[in-house]
Amino acid sequence: MAPSTVFLEPDNLLTPKEKNKLRKPVVEKMRRDRINSSIEQLKLLLEKEFQRHQPNSKLEKADILEVAVSYLKQQSQLQMKGSFHKSSQFDFREGYSRCLQEAFYFLSLHKVRTETQTKLLSHFQK
Repeated sequence: MAPSTVFLEPDNLLTPKEKNKLRKPVVEKMRRDRINSSIEQLKLLLEKEFQRHQPNSKLEKADILEVAVSYLKQQSQLQMKGSFHKSSQFDFREGYSRCLQEAFYFLSLHKVRTETQTKLLSHFQK
């Protein structure tokens, strides 16, 4: 067999369109690899959720994404409920404090004895 010589065209001889055509499959493979890697990471992070939803089935990429979305929605709802609870506690305390201020103001206007004011306010603060 006779030796053969392979000539590679230098980059400067390729048009931009030809360069893009050569790079496109490589870029696409890198993109798919990133997607697959991220899906695999999701699968590992949400392993307990998968056992709860589909214990003995082989998971497809779409299944992994669906469970991830479901889990994130659930976590978001739990977080919103927690912040609502904290917010309502804050509102209660703020309202109670405002009520005490109004009561103190009312008592001071009507010349109620200082001892009575003190007893009443200390009772409210229990």
